[in-house]
Amino acid sequence: MAELDSPPPALLDGAALFLDFDGTLVELAETPGAVRVPSALGRLLRRLCDRLDGRLAIVSGRSLGDLKRHVPFAGIAFSGSHGLELQWADGSHLPLSVPLGLDEVREKVIAFAAASRGLLVEEKPAGIALHYRLAPDEGAHAEAFMTALAKERGFSVQRGAMVIELRPEGATKGDALRAFMSEPDFAGARPVFVGDDLTDEHAFAAAAALDGAGVLVGPQRETAAAYRLDSVAAVAGWLDGWA
Repeated sequence: MAELDSPPPALLDGAALFLDFDGTLVELAETPGAVRVPSALGRLLRRLCDRLDGRLAIVSGRSLGDLKRHVPFAGIAFSGSHGLELQWADGSHLPLSVPLGLDEVREKVIAFAAASRGLLVEEKPAGIALHYRLAPDEGAHAEAFMTALAKERGFSVQRGAMVIELRPEGATKGDALRAFMSEPDFAGARPVFVGDDLTDEHAFAAAAALDGAGVLVGPQRETAAAYRLDSVAAVAGWLDGWA
């Protein structure tokens, strides 16, 4: 496994920039609602947006509504729920298709979590996630339950950092990147995706296929990214230095 270098500042010259949220722009927290948003984030996003001529999007596993509550700048594009939700900078968005049987699946996951201390349910418009960061010993049990439920109900399984999510078959963060890149405001630029989680690998691969690059945040691992930054603080420093 080759050691990845830090991305050069010039990587963002003329680029279209796509940023994950948790673990990239903000530190991971014990629960999704406990994240602390840096006071300088809004100013940084505004500067990036200006310098990139609007070619900036945040692509997250959070639902679009939850994501927008935490991001202190609204004049950019957003994707939520791992590519299932898309909103452009002008506020227009694609309609979300809710899978059949989701209500029953949610009831089963909520009941399962209630029986085990420390498990946290995160409801999303088209899926449901089960977090076990507060109960790591329950991880294997949670994984087995969610995997079996997905197979029974025809849902896709999305794994992340101490979380497992059931969602419809289909979109990924890579699909979100490709959708944004097909828009006139983004077309022709070099896509750069910055993210930390396994769910970002689809976007790293999509960026590379469009002659762009991925930037992994955190420890070295097998990845489709071409560069790496150590931490959320390193991401902020790199972006701020360029902006």
